[in-house]
Amino acid sequence: MKRLKLFLANVGRRHALYPLATPPMGIMSLAAYLRTKFDLEIRLVNQRADNISYEELAKQVVDFAPDVVGFGTLTPFGYALGPLTRAVRDAFPEALILLGGPHSSSFRAKILEDTAADAAVAGEGELSFERILEAHLGGSDFSGIPGLMWRSKEGEILTNPGTPPVVTDLDSLPLPAYDLIDVKAYWKLQSMPPVPRRKYISLLSSRGCPYQCMWCHDVFGKSFRARSAERIVDEIEYYVKTYGVNDVEFLDDIFNLEPRRVITFAEEMHRRNIRVKIAFPNGVRSDLLAEDTIDALVSAGTYFCSFALESGSPRVQTFSGKRLNIPRFLKSVELMAARRVFCNGFMMLGFPTETEAEMQETINVASNSMLHTASFFTVTPFPNTQIHAYVREHHPEKLEKLSFWDMDFCRIPVNVSDVTDETLFYYQRKAQRQFFLQPGRMFRLVRDFPQPHLLPLYVPIFISRMVKGFSRKTDTP
Repeated sequence: MKRLKLFLANVGRRHALYPLATPPMGIMSLAAYLRTKFDLEIRLVNQRADNISYEELAKQVVDFAPDVVGFGTLTPFGYALGPLTRAVRDAFPEALILLGGPHSSSFRAKILEDTAADAAVAGEGELSFERILEAHLGGSDFSGIPGLMWRSKEGEILTNPGTPPVVTDLDSLPLPAYDLIDVKAYWKLQSMPPVPRRKYISLLSSRGCPYQCMWCHDVFGKSFRARSAERIVDEIEYYVKTYGVNDVEFLDDIFNLEPRRVITFAEEMHRRNIRVKIAFPNGVRSDLLAEDTIDALVSAGTYFCSFALESGSPRVQTFSGKRLNIPRFLKSVELMAARRVFCNGFMMLGFPTETEAEMQETINVASNSMLHTASFFTVTPFPNTQIHAYVREHHPEKLEKLSFWDMDFCRIPVNVSDVTDETLFYYQRKAQRQFFLQPGRMFRLVRDFPQPHLLPLYVPIFISRMVKGFSRKTDTP
């Protein structure tokens, strides 16, 4: 059988105020799995890391002369998929072109309308991609693959019934294909924690989240699946020996859902005498953090942790589906900060039905907490989320001007709240000022920041958010 040439790309550019570039876990995991099933020559490209143009990315695909191409991206960069897929189709009419990632999970079959792709996968890709390749190599169509969006020979866009298959035993998966990227190149780039220039790897130890937050994606579903603590430590130990890393960042949505797994993980790290720094930039579920769990995380090497408050209003917590216990959130942050863990916060302003008083409540909770840093993002209704359905039902006119293209989380695509744009922008800027000018916060920020000498790099961002917020509107309520 002919050896297939597979090109996988993580599509998207870096922005000045959102300069993050982490190892492309999605396509790395996909590549690692597929090469255990097929005879493949694989090329991986992370456009965010290389920061090359879309034209250059297309050229690299064409130069590789692939049989199969897979593009994955976040929604803000979805506009690039049309030109990219058409460039590949023009050069290789018989190539199989596939789409995936969060954008595919959000837009579903619509993602195929403006592209030259053959199929799109919603959710995680390993099992669906395997069945696609089996069908492709066997000369059959894709009608038997549950949940797949695909284009028939007649050009009709179809969506198969059923739910895309998921991996239930994560311990059965091979390690992500770090051998297919330049690991050390990422040590020079800005990762999710505000701590660049460190010898780290990214790691995903679980998939899925059982909570029903109305804004959230559904890439991994609502069923929590986790790798064993022993398997996680095996992976860290391998990276330490192979790449010389001394820092690990977990990208899980909810690493601490099973406290016993967290404590076992810390115990296993101690038993093997593995000493690394650990960051949780994507957040933990703060109201599930008991003191023994916090002690376990800190003893294992945790130095950075993000906490997602979202809203300081109990009513909005219930309305949005997160239902976070706010007093327990504050206590968890306090316990972490007391152990000199750098604590970052995620807040959101502009929920449907949210009042000015509730926005101020969020600002007050965050400002009076022991968080070191915080970001106050705008609520954004991505397709196939509960919040998108709510806005479509109650304020459909707001979706008419909604555009995600090239958004970098510092630009507001739409205001779905019941307050005016000017009011929302006012509270965003006020949030930055009130939070960072809180007495004692700057002292603690400088004292506990993992790399104090790099703080000047972030001063322009802090000042910009205090002065401009997330928009250039005038500062009047």
